[in-house]
Amino acid sequence: MRLLMLGGTEFVGRAVVEAALERGWEVTVFHRGRHEAPKGVRSLLGDRTAPEGLAALAEADGEWDAVVDTWSAAPRAVLDSARLLRGRAGRYVYVSSRSVYAWAPPAGHTEDAPLVEGAEAGAGQTDYARDKRGGELAAVEAFGADRSVLVRAGLILGPYENVGRLPWWLGRVARGGPVLAPGPRDLPLQYVDVRDLAQWTLGAVERELSGPYTLVGPQGHATMGSLLEACVRTTGSAAELRWTEPELILDAGIEPWTQLPVWVPPGSDMHDALHRADVSRALATGLRCRPVEETVEDTWRWLRDLGGTAPLRPDRTVKGLDPELEAKVLAARGGVPGTTP
Repeated sequence: MRLLMLGGTEFVGRAVVEAALERGWEVTVFHRGRHEAPKGVRSLLGDRTAPEGLAALAEADGEWDAVVDTWSAAPRAVLDSARLLRGRAGRYVYVSSRSVYAWAPPAGHTEDAPLVEGAEAGAGQTDYARDKRGGELAAVEAFGADRSVLVRAGLILGPYENVGRLPWWLGRVARGGPVLAPGPRDLPLQYVDVRDLAQWTLGAVERELSGPYTLVGPQGHATMGSLLEACVRTTGSAAELRWTEPELILDAGIEPWTQLPVWVPPGSDMHDALHRADVSRALATGLRCRPVEETVEDTWRWLRDLGGTAPLRPDRTVKGLDPELEAKVLAARGGVPGTTP
C-alpha cells in the first residue's frame, strides 16, 4: 500500500507513519520541515498556508492508495489539498474530532448526533470545532462520501503527545508527595491510545471504509483510578493519591479537563459528551484498545528519553494545576490518604 501523510512528524501523524512503515507500506510525508521526518519515508516540504505551498506535492511523481490528513486550522487548507489529490489518491482519511458534535452531545451519542453549524469547506480559521467540521466537509466535497473517512477522535493519549495531558500527570506523580486525585476513583473514561488510532486508520484504508467514525475506546476501558494508579506504579514514585470529591474541587474554582487533565465531573454535560459515547461502529470495524498500563508505561519511557519534558503545541491551552492551589485544596480536604472525605 502507498500512503501520503500530510504532516507526519508529530503525535498522531507520526504514529500513523510508524504504523504504516511497520506494515511495510510505502510512505510519503508532506510537511513544513519544522521537525525531522521519520526514517524510511519519502519527504516533501511545503507550507499549506503559504502561496504556492503545495507546489512540491503537485510536482511530485506518484499516486497513493490513501491520504491521511490531521489538519486542525483553516478548512481551506484541507480543501486545497484534497482537490489537488483527488485524481491521484484512492481515499482521503481526515482525522477530525468529536468536537464537531453540537455541544453537548448526550450520553450514548453516535455518529448521527447533531453537528456544529456554520462550518464551510473553504473557510478561513474560526474556532476548533467549526474548523474540524469544515475539514470534514472539504474532504467529502473533493473525494465524495464513498471515498472519504472521517475519524472523529476523542481524547488521544500515548507517546509523542504534544497536548500536555498524560505527560502532566506523569510529571506530577513523579514528583511524589500528596497528589490531588479527582474522584470518584471508579469514574469511567473514554480515550484512545494514539497507536490504536493509527492501526484502526490504516485498517480503514485496507477495508475501504467510508463515512464518520467516533474513535475512542469503550466507556470504562479505564477509570481515573486505573489511570493514576498506573502513573504511580510506572514512575516508581512515593506519591500518595488523595481521592477528592468533585464538589470540593469545583468549589475551589479548579477547571475540569484543563487544570486536572482528562477529568471531568460525573453526571455533568461534559462527562456525557467526553466520556460516554457509543463507539460500537468503531469497535465493529476493528478498533482494538491496549491496556491503560501499556499506554502509561510507553508514554513515561518516551518522556524519559526526552529528558522528562514533552513538547507542547503553541495552539493548545496549558494543562495542569498550580502547586499552591493543589496544596490549598488538599489542606481543606483533610482526611486519610487514599480515601475521599
